Amino acid sequence: MLKTRVITALVLLAVLLPILFLLPAFYIGAFFLAALLAAAWEWSTLLAPQARWAAWLYALFCLAIILFLLGMQNASWQFALLLLSVIFWFFVAPFILAKGIDLSLQKLRPFYVVLGLILLPATWFSLVFLRELGLVFLLTSIALVWVADIGAYFVGKAFGKRKLAIQISPGKSVEGAIGGLVLSYGYALLCVIYLPFESTLFGAWAIRFGWVAMFLMVTVLVAFSIFGDLFESQLKRLAGVKDSSHLLPGHGGVLDRVDALIPTMPIAALLAGFV
Repeated sequence: MLKTRVITALVLLAVLLPILFLLPAFYIGAFFLAALLAAAWEWSTLLAPQARWAAWLYALFCLAIILFLLGMQNASWQFALLLLSVIFWFFVAPFILAKGIDLSLQKLRPFYVVLGLILLPATWFSLVFLRELGLVFLLTSIALVWVADIGAYFVGKAFGKRKLAIQISPGKSVEGAIGGLVLSYGYALLCVIYLPFESTLFGAWAIRFGWVAMFLMVTVLVAFSIFGDLFESQLKRLAGVKDSSHLLPGHGGVLDRVDALIPTMPIAALLAGFV
């Protein structure tokens, strides 16, 4: 399993790194689009595993929404989509997560169908927007999620005792979440100190609003990266599956890899808009 995970990761890096550093920004947008459409396909298969043909239509519908909003050439429409996504994560997702697995996927299927058509396109637009602010701006924003996840994993493994959401994800602990947050604070601090202020979200917030506001922002982003992870885990448990798909050997599905980005990137994009 470890060998398979490593091989898959190396192949993805071999594709992604040249796109990031050697090709125009259009190509990274195309890469993100392919990833989000794959995630949309997986989202549909979780909701209706027997209707594989519907999953392809669902991915095409996500693509149609993205192309329509691009064709409108009206930033306010894209902003509205991001805002809808952020409103969901702040005001609806906590109540859904609080239910654990005491939910009926069959009854909620129409809700999840519509929800995916908001969250997934919003994630793509936020990634593209952050890339427009600069490659370093994009990468440091994404890396915050990875740092939080790495910190949570190792601290949770070493010191985790109190379960964060035992019904949804028994492996996650309160201690791990705190460890991930503390490591994220250190990461953001290093970004502010060693990178130009305007080149990262953390530096831009520190210079505009001060250190306290910057650390509060990091807290919010890390908290919602955990929300995204838990939300996808909850959906998989309701669907009765371990992974969203087997598209990435050794890693599960694309949705398994981007779940924490789905809430954090739209929030980061809106926060970047303030500065």
